[in-house]
Amino acid sequence: MTDLQLSLLAAAGVFVAGVFTYNKIQEYKAKKSVERAFSTDHDDVLMRTGEVAETPAAPHARQEPSFSLDSAAPGLAGGEASAAAAALSAVAAEFSTDDEAGKPASDEELAARAKAASAAAAEQATALVDPLIDCLLPLTLEAPARGDKLLPVLQTLRMVGNKPVHFIGKAVSGDWEPIGYGGVYTELQGGVQLASRSTALNELEYSELVTRLRAMADEIGAEPAIPDMMEVMAEARNLHRFVAGHDAQLGVNLQTNGAPWAINTLIGALEKQGFDVRPDGRFVMPDGDGGFLFSLSTNVTPAEETTGRLTLLLDVPCVAPARDGFGAMVACARTLVARLDATIVDDYNQPLSDAALTEIAGQVQDFYTEMNDADIPAGSTRALRLFS
Repeated sequence: MTDLQLSLLAAAGVFVAGVFTYNKIQEYKAKKSVERAFSTDHDDVLMRTGEVAETPAAPHARQEPSFSLDSAAPGLAGGEASAAAAALSAVAAEFSTDDEAGKPASDEELAARAKAASAAAAEQATALVDPLIDCLLPLTLEAPARGDKLLPVLQTLRMVGNKPVHFIGKAVSGDWEPIGYGGVYTELQGGVQLASRSTALNELEYSELVTRLRAMADEIGAEPAIPDMMEVMAEARNLHRFVAGHDAQLGVNLQTNGAPWAINTLIGALEKQGFDVRPDGRFVMPDGDGGFLFSLSTNVTPAEETTGRLTLLLDVPCVAPARDGFGAMVACARTLVARLDATIVDDYNQPLSDAALTEIAGQVQDFYTEMNDADIPAGSTRALRLFS
């Protein structure tokens, strides 16, 4: 090894030793600095117990609030904590009183509520699938099914011809109810309306229903029970005969005693009387529950500017007897007679006397009795479905 190589090795060893010594010195200095920083003689206030209250606070010194409930305890928090505790006690006492409004429901009340909810669900179910006016279509499910799965499929079969089709489900509770999202059902019951105001369910419509029902049942995993067509057709014809025999609409007319009424002026008078104008141009008298008692026609096209005759019309089977639709209509007609200078007349322009109107009112009551006897009360959900 030459002298140059030996010199280089010696220099490298000196350099490495110098770097090592420098790092050790810096490590020692850092250690001492940390020890000085954390070796203060000041007490940690957060770690002291029992001495804070006895040590006078320096001016403007921050004092941490304590949670002592002792009103005599010195410091910022003592009295305030007592006041807060008293307030909380008052609130707790208010909610723990024996007042009936604060008591939990008893078992009897819970049972009554459950019974009421069950009855309401059953009523809704009957409104959709009614044994009196629907052909029942039982469907046996292979396994309990959720409403989320059933509804999209069932909604594909909503009408056959002009007859609505509805479905209800038997919940796990054993109650029949409208099928809803989140519900679980063990059986289904379908129903197609047997008759409407215009026609009875016919063979073609029933055949279409059966075909679509079978396809739908396969999709949801159900087996339908299909009633005999001849029996269904007989029931449909019987129901339609009843509907046709009770499709009563009573009207009274107002005939002007002078010049025809201007439509623009007439609209204002009718609105003051309480009529609403429907989008189709009809005037209707609201019943206060979203429906209407009777309607009014001007007997002219929208393009006409005047009319000399108004007709008030009552759809008798669609208005409940308690609302006295005929009496309200006659009272309205008499008010309009005075306001518009008109006369109440029949369809042949003959004046209707008070005696004649009273006789018609008696006939309306007889009509209501017939509907009640048939278990289809006027104004009921059942009647509204049939006479819609």
